Amino acid sequence: MAFQVAYHTDIGIKKKTNQDGLLLKTAKTPAGENGLFIICDGMGGLSHGELASATVIRGMSGWFDNDLPEMLETGIAEHEIPARLEERIRDLNTKILEYGEASNIKLGTTITALLILQKQYYILQIGDSRAYSITDHLVKLTEDQTLVERELQRGNITAEQARIDPRRNVLLQCVGATKDINVVTTSGQLESRSMFMLCTDGFYHEITEEEMLTNLNPQHFTNEITMKEKLVQLVELAKERQETDNISILLAKKEA
Repeated sequence: MAFQVAYHTDIGIKKKTNQDGLLLKTAKTPAGENGLFIICDGMGGLSHGELASATVIRGMSGWFDNDLPEMLETGIAEHEIPARLEERIRDLNTKILEYGEASNIKLGTTITALLILQKQYYILQIGDSRAYSITDHLVKLTEDQTLVERELQRGNITAEQARIDPRRNVLLQCVGATKDINVVTTSGQLESRSMFMLCTDGFYHEITEEEMLTNLNPQHFTNEITMKEKLVQLVELAKERQETDNISILLAKKEA
């Protein structure tokens, strides 16, 4: 089973730097092909958010290239691997936090990570970058860890109020801001024909879920070029709708 992957990232119409970070890694093993796909949305003045997201991307890339192969060689149980990935996220949280304290700056980043091991997937998340699965329908696999989402879940505001609430970017947690973090992990079986999408809030603030499903149905895509072209079109649409944030999105599909 091989992967088809595509991504697009854009600085947007207002910001001077792109503080988003992306990782798309695949590796063949005797048991099959594995993949790690990550999207990060950095935050902090000047280029600090860019530093935070890049630190996470580098650290997670090293985990996939070095730590994961060692674990697989030692015969570790597959269900134990996500806990090891969570440990790496916690280590990176400490690294960014200590750097910020030593430099007297505030910085941080979201992370939404998709780990695919043979026929199983795992999602690890901190913040409000999202993961979806797309077949002939769209399923949101993550919950936004934001103040507005919490208010919505408690029934204090409506979905329409949440969409325009000025507090919608206020995160309950991110990587690098506090000592204690709660890495939310979900898992499931890969379905045939299913495709995963990861995106930052700059994308989903302006592109509706109906538009996502209509434009990103995996049956539309015959290769990575057509996937990329559609991502570029949707990001340009978000910019036309005056999205001011950086905008990033990636697609990953495992082919039978």
